[in-house]
Amino acid sequence: MGITFFPRGGSAQVVRGLAGVLPQHGWDVTVLSSSLHGQADAHRFYSGLDVRTLDATAALDAPDPLLADPPLHPSYEDRPGAPDRVFASLDDATYEHQVRAWAQALAGAGAAHADVLHLHHLTPLHEAAARVAPHVPVVGHLHGTELLMLERIAEGAPTSWAYADEWVERMRRWAARCDETILLTERQLPRVLELLDLAPESCVAIPNGVDPDRFRVAEVEVDRLAHWRHHLVENPRGWAPGLAEGSVRYTSEELAAFAGGGPTLLYVGRFTEVKRIGLLIRAFARAQTQFARRTPLVLIGGHPGEWEGEHPVDAIAASGARDVFLTGWHEQDALPSFFAAGDVVVLPSVREQFGQVLVEGMACGLPAIAVDAMGPADIVRDGETGWLVPPDDETALASALVAAANDADERRRRGEAARRDVYARFARDAVAARVAATYRRACARPLRAVATPAI
Repeated sequence: MGITFFPRGGSAQVVRGLAGVLPQHGWDVTVLSSSLHGQADAHRFYSGLDVRTLDATAALDAPDPLLADPPLHPSYEDRPGAPDRVFASLDDATYEHQVRAWAQALAGAGAAHADVLHLHHLTPLHEAAARVAPHVPVVGHLHGTELLMLERIAEGAPTSWAYADEWVERMRRWAARCDETILLTERQLPRVLELLDLAPESCVAIPNGVDPDRFRVAEVEVDRLAHWRHHLVENPRGWAPGLAEGSVRYTSEELAAFAGGGPTLLYVGRFTEVKRIGLLIRAFARAQTQFARRTPLVLIGGHPGEWEGEHPVDAIAASGARDVFLTGWHEQDALPSFFAAGDVVVLPSVREQFGQVLVEGMACGLPAIAVDAMGPADIVRDGETGWLVPPDDETALASALVAAANDADERRRRGEAARRDVYARFARDAVAARVAATYRRACARPLRAVATPAI
């Protein structure tokens, strides 16, 4: 199971979850991942699994990190000044360097002797696999970020994306080479067929799963005030642009927001433009005049120094919102305790490919507020397990926040329904069983004709 990106986003969580459960369905898994010392250390993140890494830590100090040996991976996002430049800006020489590095890593991990290769995202890892293990069946796994880049190219790529056409051709070739392709939801299928020209019969929709043993309703009552005091006052990790992790600090007086009797609203995720955190903060500021009780909004996430567009600190200042708190980034293992100290999970993202945080929060008994589009629309049942609002509709989002904050009985009803629904549809063991069946179909396909591989 290969993933080009060091453990940072939701796809790494999917890799870890599946790799841990698939042996129960007859498949032994070796994980190959990029890695960075510190928070993105793949050996630590995939602890307990058979993991091989391409360690790109030293590349961060190289003149061009993407040409270092071994190199840092590129990105589907175009963040000015970021070391992981967008794929569409990479020339042929940089592309070939990436392919060769991953071919060497795949060979070292024994890819040529595998029964199947499960490759997450569309990256040079696919080209490397074609060279190292041309006869091994490939299951591709689309997480949606690659589709966002393809859509932006189709709409008109920025001039800095000088090699956009070449990357579109490569990604289509890699997708076509997959024996089976996993999508996150059925809603992705029309986009995939249009952007990648795949055969519908080769695509299967399998949602990301959730571990019921990790994400569940807390069996012991959580001391909420103590939890938030620890993460916001005693051990702060929030940050602002140009400042270090922990630079955003709160006082004990500000913590009174959590003692006001109102619910706690939670956002969990990265600080990227599509997440619409600024929209959430402005909607929250508007909703505050209608809250029956003092209600805090907690933002959990944002890798230190990584954001797109308007940073939450700036949005708070511009909107005049009160009682908005930044906790900084926390690993997935810590999230159940945060959910236990909250009441509603909110995800205003307008182009969310799935919405893993919704599934995790709902598994812990929290109702959800999300956008009625893409992945979240398949996860949240409006009126039953949460509230769905139109994309980019600040007024509708504010109304949903007020409805959720002011009706404790409805929060409880939808939260209990959310927990039952998530366990029925997204339990990780059932998801792994469907992935294992996909492997078997891939292995049953006729062997493809291949040229002599060149590493």
